[in-house]
Amino acid sequence: MTKKAPRWAWLVATGFGSGCLRPAPGTWGSLSGLAAWCLLSVLIATPFSTWVLEHRAHPHLGYIIYGVEVLFILAPLAMTWLAVRASDLVAAQTGEKDPGYIVIDEWAGMWITLWPVRWEIAQNLPRLTSHGGWRWAPALLVPFLVFRLLDIWKPWPIHQIQVLPGGDGIVADDVVAGLYGIPIVMLLTPMIMHLLAR
Repeated sequence: MTKKAPRWAWLVATGFGSGCLRPAPGTWGSLSGLAAWCLLSVLIATPFSTWVLEHRAHPHLGYIIYGVEVLFILAPLAMTWLAVRASDLVAAQTGEKDPGYIVIDEWAGMWITLWPVRWEIAQNLPRLTSHGGWRWAPALLVPFLVFRLLDIWKPWPIHQIQVLPGGDGIVADDVVAGLYGIPIVMLLTPMIMHLLAR
């Protein structure tokens, strides 16, 4: 008898329900992953970013920034580990290789693609609804579009890596898509933001 996946695994694997939305559950999953990153930024990175701007002369500022950078790196790694674990449990129960309702892999890939613009988001997210705040919106829009394009297109070896079993195969292709997205986001975002600022 197939072991039933725990409730937390279903909740996480479906991106807290976003994977049940139709059409295009992968897009909904990526959007919810983007929203989760923004929430994390508002709760942790944005207050810290404000503190940094007010304490530029702090003698240990460099070490403190490095500490936050470690958090920015650990967050996608932790999400990837959690995505593999939850996806593995759900896939084992259902017997499905990569069902569309599992979108936590999109969260992992999205968080990786967002990494190059982590500080732009942390510093400017509160300004999104203010006058002229829309000008930094590419910091959110570009990573989302880049990741979705790579996730759908699946250039080598993204498509091939899906043959891995269980949660590894479900998540690995999105992680590679996220890694592919990093240099593209680093190149496109400043260019577009510069054009909009003119």
